[in-house]
Amino acid sequence: MKNTFDMKSNIYTTFPAIALAILLAACSAATPENDKKTRLEKLKTEQANLGQEIKKLEEEISKTNPEAKTVKAKDVEVLEVKAMPFNHYVQTQGAVEAEDNILVSSKTMGVVTGVYVTEGQSVSKGQAIAQIDNSALVRTSESMKSQLELATAIFQRQQNLWDQKIGTEVQYLQAKTSKESLEKQLASMHEQIDMTRIKSPISGTVDEVMAKIGENLSPGVPAARVVNTSNLKIKASVSESYVSTIKKGDKVLVIIDDLGKDLEAKVTFVGKNIDLLTRTFGVEVKLPSLPNLRPNMTAVVKIIFHTEPAALLVPVNVVQEINGEKVVFVAQTEGNKTIVKRKVVKIGGVYDNMAEVSQGLSAGEKIVTVGYQSLNDGEIVKI
Repeated sequence: MKNTFDMKSNIYTTFPAIALAILLAACSAATPENDKKTRLEKLKTEQANLGQEIKKLEEEISKTNPEAKTVKAKDVEVLEVKAMPFNHYVQTQGAVEAEDNILVSSKTMGVVTGVYVTEGQSVSKGQAIAQIDNSALVRTSESMKSQLELATAIFQRQQNLWDQKIGTEVQYLQAKTSKESLEKQLASMHEQIDMTRIKSPISGTVDEVMAKIGENLSPGVPAARVVNTSNLKIKASVSESYVSTIKKGDKVLVIIDDLGKDLEAKVTFVGKNIDLLTRTFGVEVKLPSLPNLRPNMTAVVKIIFHTEPAALLVPVNVVQEINGEKVVFVAQTEGNKTIVKRKVVKIGGVYDNMAEVSQGLSAGEKIVTVGYQSLNDGEIVKI
């Protein structure tokens, strides 16, 4: 009995000592940093194992008890894909210009003696805007008229004599030549007098008057600006990459923010020259006449170069890029639940926040538009 008691006493006294020695050895061997890393790896492994075990148990429970709601379905919103017309266009900026925006200048040099229009006044083609001093020309014209009257009288008398076979043919021809020469000189003088009147070459509105009475004007110096706002166009520049795409007659949507209006028009001119600096070519679009439309207004120009009659469109924001592929999530019904499937798509073009899907979707499919960011392929959802 004594041996047995002694043996137990030795065991009880020896075990704490051994445990203490092991604990001290472990503490001395592990640093705080290594201990944290080891524990982190261990927790990650346990988390992964727990996730797999939970998923396995949920699947088993759902098979044995379909009514059990072990998985909470995510709330999403969907949009049915429909075939609809889709316009491919290029967008650029342009400015409104008047086909008839004329700086009217004098054809001759002289002092302005009269200004007959004011800014904002409507004028017709050929109407006088201002007058250059022509007093010297008028006096010369009056003198030539007197000379012409005398030459005409002499010619008429000489012609009467010639008809009666009196006088010589030379006398008759001299009188005729003198009369005709003065007529031409007087006509030329009238043309010079007419050039002293500064006339509007078009019908329109006087936008600006620069000429002042007493001012000396020279040919080419503008006296007034006349604008015809009933004949307006937009000039814009387009990248050379569209040179083989855009053509005369293409539909155009013109957006003028200052008017708050969208206008429909057509391309009326396509430039053939490529600008060396901007690598663009010019286009022109004729505009309808509107009361508040003015030259030099800016506008957004959308030139529609192709229309797809039955394109499948989706909001551009629902298209995600995963592993280098463009994907969308489509909601499908399987039995009594709705799941999502990830579909790889090919995008044809993006305009007005809508993407054209050329491959990967069919009309009637329902794409997820809200809640798509955190979905996984095959996940249960609630619409």
